[in-house]
Amino acid sequence: MSGWAPSGSLAASVEITSISVQRGDVIQIGGQPCRVADLVQLPAGAKRLFFESGEVLTMHPQSQFTAIRMMKKW
Repeated sequence: MSGWAPSGSLAASVEITSISVQRGDVIQIGGQPCRVADLVQLPAGAKRLFFESGEVLTMHPQSQFTAIRMMKKW
């Protein structure tokens, strides 16, 4: 699923892991969309995600989520 965002960027649904997660990704957790504001690398390939809303999630290397990502298209 993808579509045009008002900023001229393309919003795309992408599969993410602890390796590919990026700032700005929007992950739906418990029915609530959460935007990744910051992330920290942890041992053994895990990452701690800090969301704009203040929640924190530890993403293990085996974790896989679907996220919405803004992709710049020129």
